[in-house]
Amino acid sequence: MNRIEEAFKNKPIFMPYFPVGYPDLATSIDVLEALAKNGADLIEVGLSFSDPLADGPVIQKATQTALDKGVTTKQVIATVAELRQRGVTIPLILMGYYNPILAYGLEKFIHDAREAGADGFIIPDLPPEESAEFVGAQHAAPLPLITMLAPTTPAERMEQIARNARGFIYLVSVTGVTGARTDVPEGLAGLVARVREHTSVPVCVGFGIGSPEQAKAVGEIADGVIVGSACVRAIDEGQNPVAAARSFAQRFSQVLR
Repeated sequence: MNRIEEAFKNKPIFMPYFPVGYPDLATSIDVLEALAKNGADLIEVGLSFSDPLADGPVIQKATQTALDKGVTTKQVIATVAELRQRGVTIPLILMGYYNPILAYGLEKFIHDAREAGADGFIIPDLPPEESAEFVGAQHAAPLPLITMLAPTTPAERMEQIARNARGFIYLVSVTGVTGARTDVPEGLAGLVARVREHTSVPVCVGFGIGSPEQAKAVGEIADGVIVGSACVRAIDEGQNPVAAARSFAQRFSQVLR
């Protein structure tokens, strides 16, 4: 059983996103460690890009800060290795856009990520139909490339993607960009049920989850709750980023237990 499968033994899971390099490299590593050791079941480790099409203003600001500080793809991968050295045992998924990965070198990126201790990848701008090169570059023992589905995904395509999914499915709960909303989208339960008809892997919901109460409501529907903008905002607004991360992880994870 791999780390992702192990994490989903206790559903629903809490899955925060945080970009490496915000507000600076050293602090971001401490924040990620605090999230991992205070209730996160799986973490999306963010790789920044200058044109993040799916990200709302909170994450855009954070990733731009990371880029302005000069954080590189190599440092993001090294962050995963550093977290493993610090005793982090939960799954770590590298999340970022395809361009920096291609610039780094596809096979080198996959090799280095695996060696560092990453458990998979989320690439929002790489649809399954165009992922053959990435999947092919993995060779033996591939790490899962997590697929994303949205309310606007046509039924036939949703079925095809769900049937081929590995690791878990990232279900976008609303259309538009990332960012916390104030309520749980109407029809989410039906959407999750439709996806589950075609897959045995866990279905996790992200985009728009801004409070522990929302997380609890989504956790009653889905196998996992993904929180990005609210996590970044909490660390941004806290006087001490590490203490803020610790408190954030505890508050969100506790409502899902």
